[in-house]
Amino acid sequence: MTGTDFFAIDTFRTPVAVEGEDRQAFLQGLISNDTRRVSETQAIYSAFLTPQGKFLHDFSVAESGGRYLLDPETERRADLVKRLSMYRLRSKVKVLDAGADWAVVVFAGPQALAKLGLGDAPGLAKPLGGGVVFVDPRLPALGARAFLPRAEAEAIARAAGFSAAPIEEFERLRVTLGVPSGSRDLVPDKGILLENGFEELHAIDWDKGCYMGQELTARTRYRGLVRKRLLPVEISGEAPAPGTALMLGGVEAGELRSLGPDGKHGLAMLRLEHLDRARAEGLSAGGATVRPSVPDWMRLPEQVG
Repeated sequence: MTGTDFFAIDTFRTPVAVEGEDRQAFLQGLISNDTRRVSETQAIYSAFLTPQGKFLHDFSVAESGGRYLLDPETERRADLVKRLSMYRLRSKVKVLDAGADWAVVVFAGPQALAKLGLGDAPGLAKPLGGGVVFVDPRLPALGARAFLPRAEAEAIARAAGFSAAPIEEFERLRVTLGVPSGSRDLVPDKGILLENGFEELHAIDWDKGCYMGQELTARTRYRGLVRKRLLPVEISGEAPAPGTALMLGGVEAGELRSLGPDGKHGLAMLRLEHLDRARAEGLSAGGATVRPSVPDWMRLPEQVG
């Protein structure tokens, strides 16, 4: 559907609600972005980490009807609800699986943001159909995301001037742009935000103060400890399975993390010391050649060409 504005129900993501008068302060001490920025006109992208600063969950946070709505991975949302609930203590909040009432909808295409009456600032939000729609807070090139009442979601999206498409259409765009998505690209309990572009994708606020995992995240940045990055790759030949080692000559230079729907594009973790040669020569994985690229939105260390 290249060149067509479309919507899709994001089956990879299911809403979780955080309700109650303490919701802002509660999340502020737990996630990597600044919840003081969240309002009916602004959404954010963020991550929930282990105390050691390793990845557990990623999600957008938007406000609608006096509640926060988050979009964690569908298959792992129960884990997020459980972990957040552990930290409630005396906070006046409830953490609820909201999938029965709300759907996550994506809008993409050359005129998607204009049709929705949105600018191109990451996270810019407005009400839509009893819910909320917002520019993808990671990267405006991804279009917009929305939390809409599940029973009416498709009708609301069609009324906004969009044609229906399978979620694979959006996944093709996401992978081509090099944007990670949860545990498909980051290994839970092991992934490091700065190796996966979370700074450039607006998931980290460096001035908000303490949150869980903040110390390692800050140390990684200030000590220049990033030696690997998740990069988009183009695959020639039979696509290898995620987890396959990527070889440069006889040296293991990285690992394929995920495949796009077409099997010709994916995301791979690559050691930066091999990047220049890998771009010039390509990497091998079985009988396939895998060639990485660096997207425009990404910032690499200055010593990397």
